[in-house]
Amino acid sequence: MTDAVILAIDQGTTNTKALLMEASGRILARGSVPTGIRYPQPGWVEQDPDELWQCTLEAIARCLEGVHASPTVIGISNQRETTLIWERATGQPLGPAVVWQCRRTTDFCEDLKARG
Repeated sequence: MTDAVILAIDQGTTNTKALLMEASGRILARGSVPTGIRYPQPGWVEQDPDELWQCTLEAIARCLEGVHASPTVIGISNQRETTLIWERATGQPLGPAVVWQCRRTTDFCEDLKARG
């Protein structure tokens, strides 16, 4: 797999980055797009799922622009603890992405903890 060209995507809370590299680690190109974040009320943190997707596509496009190599492998790192629910039949999000920093469920979690 020495000829592999890796597209690494890091979809984070504040931006989405794409990195194209050879298997040796030599970087061929990179792209980055800032992502929006909303605070609809104190302690709540969320993002627009459609914006996250568009930022990911744009970061990839910026990374691949003008490069004469195509990825053979894709690696993805995301926010992991951010939660999003999709409608299976339509593929559409059912609400905002609840970001890992959000505290809207703190009282519920404390109640669960108290109950053992």
